[in-house]
Amino acid sequence: MRYKPFGNTGMEVSELALGTWGIGGAGWDQRSEEDRLSAIRTALECGVNLIDTAPAYNAGEAERYVGRVLEEMGMRRKVYVATKCGTEFIDGAYVRDCSAEAVIRECESSLRNLRTDYIDLYLIHWPDGKTPFAETMDALERLKKQGKILHAGVSNFTREQMEEAGKYGLLEVCQTQHSMVFQENEERMRWAAARGMGVMAYGALGGGILTGAIREKREYAPGDSRNRFYRHFQEPMFSKIMELLKEMDRLSAARDGVPLSQIALNWSAQKPFVSSCVVGAQSGRRVRENADSFGWSLTAEESAALDEAVARCLA
Repeated sequence: MRYKPFGNTGMEVSELALGTWGIGGAGWDQRSEEDRLSAIRTALECGVNLIDTAPAYNAGEAERYVGRVLEEMGMRRKVYVATKCGTEFIDGAYVRDCSAEAVIRECESSLRNLRTDYIDLYLIHWPDGKTPFAETMDALERLKKQGKILHAGVSNFTREQMEEAGKYGLLEVCQTQHSMVFQENEERMRWAAARGMGVMAYGALGGGILTGAIREKREYAPGDSRNRFYRHFQEPMFSKIMELLKEMDRLSAARDGVPLSQIALNWSAQKPFVSSCVVGAQSGRRVRENADSFGWSLTAEESAALDEAVARCLA
């Protein structure tokens, strides 16, 4: 496993962070409880020291799985846990509320779910569009003073929203979607990194499409995240990405069959403005394959060739 400084937090984090949206079990393929627990255990065994979760991931189910494994393995003090506030999963719907009352209540619930007395990284999951940032940030500052959270940050915020929220408290973490097939947030990531924030890139495998496992158009249930959240599985993006996969196949063959997922992860992780790639997986086997990405690196020539292929195929 490779590690990077996490902005100005003083942390050294694994370039692979385990994402737990799928492990929570809502909006993704259904797997057994043992598969989900195995994914978390394997990540820790592979040297992953950053886990990303949220109460919105199946109403706290993902947090409970994480807390259970950390307790069983005695790893809580060796792992950085990032969880979130401001979005809950209620009766099958995502509900945003960044009020101080909601933030404080969700923090207490997350502490119980995670079986811990502190949260390393506490992120506002999404702005709710109605609560003043001053109110939300004041709640985070209070939680910091109480020792319940150590660092605060945001997820899915624009640069302008980060600048506004930053007037009322210290933001140390920026998390946003970024991958070979989604580069729209790159400017804000560079901006955040230049200001000493740790930058977490989620969706680095494009919701799974960059693994190459899906080569034919499929239909997904309305609530499936590949139908609702990630646009990569719908036309016209799907066909364009299939052309990109052919280019990645050629690089894979030249590297003795290295998995496409490892190519995609190295492409993201080697960006200087990315601290850690948040990657979801629901089985130990898949987690280990992802972790093996960080036993090698793309050359400058390979990275440039991939950049050219992305620009050409996704134009």
